[in-house]
Amino acid sequence: MDAFSFDVIVIGAGPAGYVCAIRCAQLGMSVACIDQWSDKNNKPSLGGTCLNVGCIPSKALLDSSHHYSFLNEHAGEHGIKISEATIDVAKMQQRKNKVVKTLTTGVKGLLKKNKINFFHGTASFVDANTLNISGEQEQQISAKSIIIATGSKPFELDFLPIDQNKILDSTGALSLTSVPQHLGVIGAGVIGLEMASVWSRLGAKVTIWEALDDFLPSVDKDISTQAQKILLKQGIDIELSCKVQSAQIHDEVVKVSVLKDGQESTIEVSHLLVAIGRVANTQGLGLDTVNITCDQRGFIQTDDGWRTNIENVYAIGDVIGGAMLAHKGSEEGVALAEQLAGQHGHVNYHAIPWVIYTWPEVAWAGATEEKLNDQNIQYSKGKFPFMALGRARAMGETEGLIKFLSDAQTDQLLGVHIVGPNASELIAEAVVALESELTAEDLARTIHGHPTLSEGLHEAALDVAGRAIHF
Repeated sequence: MDAFSFDVIVIGAGPAGYVCAIRCAQLGMSVACIDQWSDKNNKPSLGGTCLNVGCIPSKALLDSSHHYSFLNEHAGEHGIKISEATIDVAKMQQRKNKVVKTLTTGVKGLLKKNKINFFHGTASFVDANTLNISGEQEQQISAKSIIIATGSKPFELDFLPIDQNKILDSTGALSLTSVPQHLGVIGAGVIGLEMASVWSRLGAKVTIWEALDDFLPSVDKDISTQAQKILLKQGIDIELSCKVQSAQIHDEVVKVSVLKDGQESTIEVSHLLVAIGRVANTQGLGLDTVNITCDQRGFIQTDDGWRTNIENVYAIGDVIGGAMLAHKGSEEGVALAEQLAGQHGHVNYHAIPWVIYTWPEVAWAGATEEKLNDQNIQYSKGKFPFMALGRARAMGETEGLIKFLSDAQTDQLLGVHIVGPNASELIAEAVVALESELTAEDLARTIHGHPTLSEGLHEAALDVAGRAIHF
């Protein structure tokens, strides 16, 4: 076996891993990156879950289905006459795959540009400084520092084996070759709602079963209530306080047993999506070999500097739990690289944006009103509905609202919450404000272009002091 020596080895080429590797290389370190993802031809396909079977393909399908829905349901409002739009699922999937291929190839190019040594295979610890790589050929490499960025994988239920034909995880739901007649979804989280939106827009009947009593409990209540009403109006059936007991495949249907209010019923669906969360992807890493500590849920434990209990081994991204967001992992990767270079990398977890890409979108950053109440923090709030915005009216996108929360004494922004068109883009301004510790008054005195959706942020900031102009 060939031996190599590097300053840093990064295990995983997802958003946390490849970004960390690039930043390390920019800072003058010799870097190796190991990743096991392959395409259908068994060639390296970089980008991890996000680019291959997560963020990117789901947004491609969401975009395609949104266009289809607009043509069939809203084009007439704009004077656009279409007898009936039809969907070619195969073509839609081809487009999605092309987007994925372009971006994964782009990551490969970025690693090459930054002179990062890439190894395609599965890494496992030999000791605290050495990794074995199993791939086309087996070899060992070593480094001063090793960074684990292996991400996460879908959580599976023992009584619901995933076959990617009738019973699916998110990967299977992204690869369907035809529109399901009736898609059942276990879990009303981000993945469940986004996949429900894709296939509902394309004509599938969709039923979501959520075990919790509240819809999107981590989202501000005003926002989640609005989002639930909108999704129900779109025809997505959301059943709360429901526990799926079992599911059996019979011929071409899946018979799902659901328990609600002590009563068990059986519902037949054509396909069943299991979207109940994700777990750390650490299988095969050999963490026990070097005694790396994980918590009870299997996530790697780290200190505030992303260091594990082994001095030279670090972990970032989904594999350490917390917010399972690509951009969170990327920022951890940048911050850790800078710390290894003797700089002061830092991640402000309070100012991380969250987005659910339904339509309208849901986005937020900072504290919810419920959290502030739980912590006995005194606050002021302002709201502004999209229906009062000229640009939203012109677009025909008037559902939703923007909500600001600020400290009652200092007026410093504590949280911003949005359900509405382009919320994923609008939230960026709020993140800048939170990161910069701005006040609601600062945004209220910032001139926003007219007519724009961002004027809603301006008006919500004004409303904190009770002086919104247009509502």
